[in-house]
Amino acid sequence: MIEILDAPLPATFQDGGRAGYRHLGVPLSGALDGGWLAIANALVGNPPATVALEIRLRGPRLRATRPLTLALAGEFSARIEDAAGQSRAAGNWRSLALAENEILDTGFLKGGIGYLAVHGGFDLPAVLGSRSTYARAGLGGIEGRAIKSGDCLKVGAGAPPIPLRLPQAPRLANDPLRVIAGPQRDYFTDAAWAAFITTEFTVSREADRMGLRLDGPRLDHTRGSDIISDAVTPGAIQVPGDGRPIVLLADCQTVGGYPKIATVIGADLPRLGHALPGQTLRFVEVSLEQALAARREAAAILAECIASMVPERAGFDLDALYAANLIDGVIDAQH
Repeated sequence: MIEILDAPLPATFQDGGRAGYRHLGVPLSGALDGGWLAIANALVGNPPATVALEIRLRGPRLRATRPLTLALAGEFSARIEDAAGQSRAAGNWRSLALAENEILDTGFLKGGIGYLAVHGGFDLPAVLGSRSTYARAGLGGIEGRAIKSGDCLKVGAGAPPIPLRLPQAPRLANDPLRVIAGPQRDYFTDAAWAAFITTEFTVSREADRMGLRLDGPRLDHTRGSDIISDAVTPGAIQVPGDGRPIVLLADCQTVGGYPKIATVIGADLPRLGHALPGQTLRFVEVSLEQALAARREAAAILAECIASMVPERAGFDLDALYAANLIDGVIDAQH
């Protein structure tokens, strides 16, 4: 098990998402960056969408109650403290072995989000086919909430995997976010559309897993700012009456009554999960064909990234593995 000693900022369990229930009003949820979730899981020998802990800005401090293998996907300032009180750096983008009673302080994140995956996954009940936390409705995770101090988390069993590392950390692109014109593009003036794809917007302090409200040029409507509510998905960009766009993310509602000027393509949507207040964003229009090609390219890049992982030798804590008493017998070489 893992005991949460301190959780200074909300962190939630996320997997591949709660697909198939949007017609009932249940949001998709799931990891904001499914690629980084897959990388974290690959480093500990899990399937790509296995539930992991999604961490924003400042991560928790936790103790291993038995030996385990975990990995951090993201730029954490993490450290491991052993039973004698000695501290050592915990690397990112690689397998990490924790011995019994060792403490991991995940520290601060240089970017917006990161993931902590454990070999065997976290033993959480599935709710509507997913273990993802949707806090607004109290679904998934631990009682549908963020982790807190005192939580004890069961993890999957199994022999430790071969320790791996990623030779080169993935980099987030800084190019304009690619969008497809939205279904209510005609609700906006040509000047509003031109401003949308040619000027910068800034992520406001109103930013969470549901969406990002952006500051920038006012996007004026031509036919009012209300529509008969229709379906919305992560990536949709709604513009209410104040002319400030809202980019919807994983925990977004299933229907909305504001016109949608555009939709961020799937290949670029994970970048928005990393966006922090004060960060500037730009948009550029692409065709549906270009969006589909970008999605295939992103999938290929992720596959290549995972395939590039190599066995970790130097720096892996072999003493912790030996201390785990992993071998309880001997093999007769003659049989």
